[in-house]
Amino acid sequence: MAVKQEFTSFQELITGSDKPILVDFFATWCGPCQMMANFLEQASPHLKDHLKMVKVNVEAYPDIASEYQIYALPTLVVFKQGQPVHRIEGVIRPEQLIQQMQQFI
Repeated sequence: MAVKQEFTSFQELITGSDKPILVDFFATWCGPCQMMANFLEQASPHLKDHLKMVKVNVEAYPDIASEYQIYALPTLVVFKQGQPVHRIEGVIRPEQLIQQMQQFI
């Protein structure tokens, strides 16, 4: 399950984990983002022990969205050791998400 979490530095968040981090960049007004949130919930039991899931509201953190060139919503980005290693733009079904995450866990 994606966790709402306050952080002082996004860089600190993505580098401070020994697991890969799946970041869901979303907006509250975005219909496809709501669908993706549901799909993340469905995939969570398969992924939660292997990676950390975090949601970032692009309206609350526009600088982070700009830094990582988030132009489409939803966008999922996998970070390993603080670096983006995989990117998914748009909605992806839970089975497809689990399959794509296998290479990072």
